[in-house]
Amino acid sequence: MKECIAMLLAGGQGSRLYALTKNVAKPAVPFGGKYRIVDFPLSNCVNSGIDTVGILTQYLPMVLNEYIGNGQPWDLDRSYGGVHILPPYQKASGSDWYRGTANAIYQNINFIERYEPKYVLILSGDHIYKMDYGKMLRYHKEKNADCSIAVIDVPPAETYRFGIMTANRNGRITRFQEKPKKTDSTLASMGIYIFTWEKLKKFLEDDEHDNTSDNDFGKNIIPRILAAKQKVYAYAFEGYWKDVGTIDSLWEANMDLLDPRVPLDVWDPDWKIYSRTAGRPPHYVGRHANVENSMVTEGCVVDGELESAVLFAGARVGRDASVRDSILMPGAIIEEGAQVSYAIIAEDAVIQKGAVVGARPEHTADLTKWGVTVVGEGVVVGAGAKVPPKAMVEKNIKAGESV
Repeated sequence: MKECIAMLLAGGQGSRLYALTKNVAKPAVPFGGKYRIVDFPLSNCVNSGIDTVGILTQYLPMVLNEYIGNGQPWDLDRSYGGVHILPPYQKASGSDWYRGTANAIYQNINFIERYEPKYVLILSGDHIYKMDYGKMLRYHKEKNADCSIAVIDVPPAETYRFGIMTANRNGRITRFQEKPKKTDSTLASMGIYIFTWEKLKKFLEDDEHDNTSDNDFGKNIIPRILAAKQKVYAYAFEGYWKDVGTIDSLWEANMDLLDPRVPLDVWDPDWKIYSRTAGRPPHYVGRHANVENSMVTEGCVVDGELESAVLFAGARVGRDASVRDSILMPGAIIEEGAQVSYAIIAEDAVIQKGAVVGARPEHTADLTKWGVTVVGEGVVVGAGAKVPPKAMVEKNIKAGESV
């Protein structure tokens, strides 16, 4: 028997990340030089004392499945509990894709009941943050809650992107609005829930029998629980948290690692972020290199200029090349004399000699046309080619061509 187990929703397509999720699920997207997005909720579980995690996969799961493996890097290779990959599967009554976040949990009720938990923690696989779920569980028990929702205060202009809650002085939620156009509250759901399992199971079963439901926690389960006058409480979180579901937010979160004012400390020995790394040799910085305010991971070779850059394992920057305010994912190559600015260069992409990718905002005449440039996995940008700001490059570009 486990007091609390976690269910990690990792099956989303991540369509707003465009080229970066063409071949991988969103939780498997690289982050911060040596991590993938999924490392953060998994590490939070282990650091919080939760040793049983079900990972619900669906969209392009192969890379994610291989990365998770038996869970050993996160100390989740357990004989009882540990980490389990839970894709949709064939049942006696037929098979079905996960139709929504609530349906995904419903289809895995048998897995949950193997451990007879009193509480179930529901997590999303596309957020960057460090959080002690144990503190949230204690809060849930102190309030004798049926459901606790982690919330963060957001600017009024951002409320339309989130599920927004109104709570009384005691923290009890009195109203929930899913991505409202107008609201007087700024308490946003982080997509992190703790449920008393006995109650959640009943509401999942009721929701499954409702043919009009979207089978979604935000749209259906939470409103249904509130309508039934159940005890739903807001758990206030004050640390760093970012939804990295868009190109801009993914880029910003990587850049936040380089900002000492941002409380996202992946080097904290008391709350380590675990990952599965390839064990490459140390990085090499050549005598022609100039590196400022950057993260350079093992196996990288740098002989050019880096400024506010994040380099994943095996990335290479040639002589007289420059990489500024950008992210080079594993195996990306920037050849001699190429210039990369405000860009994300995906795995194994090659920017050939003298090519120019992206631009700094101060060098862009029309700022409405400026944004982060993305070069997709394995794409080759030919020698001397030019790729403008905000471009999404998914096919090879010939030498000398301008996009």
